[in-house]
Amino acid sequence: MNTKIRADFPILKDIIYMDNAATSLTPEPVLEAVLSYYREYNANVGRGVHRLSQMATQRYKDAHRKVAEFIDAKEGEVIFTKNTTEAINMVAYGLKFEHGDEVVTTMLEHHSNFLPWLRLKERGITVKIVKPNRNGIFDLSDFEHVIGARTRLVAVTQVSNVLGTISPIKEIAAMCKEKGSSKALFLVDGAQSVPHIPTAMKALDCDFLAFSGHKMLGPTGTGVLWVKDLYGLEPTFLGGGMIETVSQEDYTLAGGYEGFEAGTPHIAGGIGLGRAVDYLKEIGMGEVKAHEEGLTKRLLDGLQDIEKVQVYGSTNLNERIGLVSFTINGLHPHDVALMLDEASAIMVRSGHHCCMPLMTYLGLKEGTVRASLYLYNTKEEVDTFLETVEGIAKVV
Repeated sequence: MNTKIRADFPILKDIIYMDNAATSLTPEPVLEAVLSYYREYNANVGRGVHRLSQMATQRYKDAHRKVAEFIDAKEGEVIFTKNTTEAINMVAYGLKFEHGDEVVTTMLEHHSNFLPWLRLKERGITVKIVKPNRNGIFDLSDFEHVIGARTRLVAVTQVSNVLGTISPIKEIAAMCKEKGSSKALFLVDGAQSVPHIPTAMKALDCDFLAFSGHKMLGPTGTGVLWVKDLYGLEPTFLGGGMIETVSQEDYTLAGGYEGFEAGTPHIAGGIGLGRAVDYLKEIGMGEVKAHEEGLTKRLLDGLQDIEKVQVYGSTNLNERIGLVSFTINGLHPHDVALMLDEASAIMVRSGHHCCMPLMTYLGLKEGTVRASLYLYNTKEEVDTFLETVEGIAKVV
């Protein structure tokens, strides 16, 4: 990516940031959009008639439209949340589950797409877990065996936040329709995919898509839940802003996304998220994907050439994104992360990455070191990272 993009991230003057799977950096245009709200039209959204409220309401509505267009959806189908976790929990609590229903998920899942389904077991729901191979690749026949007439929901991450591998979403979606009952639904956790690869709801063919704004250049505390059929989901929270009428006996919900956004939302965050998707669209998601693929190949090839380094996940670029987990024999992942910071100001993540079941399954008691790339990373940064890892591995 060019130097103009790098200039939008002044923090990069002092560090090499490779912790994008946890949260991305925020460019100056997004910060300006957030500050502009507070400086120029700070007001609540909704039914206010004064000029500031009207402006804030319109900008907040525009943000919903921008995010919807970014994933090739309709404005009213996009609900703003505070993160992917809240979005997934809204589905877990908003769907009408019945005793005996089944939820199918996988061993690859982040705790946010795992714990809500485990909790449903308290209500008599059966949870079935599909396991991948050690590279994070699924045998589709395993899904065929578990999706059936009692399946109420299938919940799968599109990209593993540990292994970086891409799940066969289209094939699983087709299976849900062919093998599931008429009430079977499909939820996709897009937290690690939407920021990095082009996304179109028609192609995904799912019923729910959850993702986070803070992983795609937006402010923290922002997330999205796309819902194919809003009428099939009950609001998780009730209160101001999400109703049309209220009487002593009853109430009617507002239409579209407003019926699911109770209370004062993160207005500045939503507007900032709208600016973030503008920023990504200006670059082009195809360009983002191609840039990261080049860096990922360089990173994978380099790590595999270093003695004592073990890389996890597929090495096939068609099966993964620029998120790479590895370990160095004889060193705790946290120690490696600290050494990278101290030696070369490189920021990475270490530990279990909120995926303890997967780590146990892979036999990685202490977890891994995870380097995750984004549009502002460079070949020179990858080379510095590889040189530093090689130096660390030599001293063990």
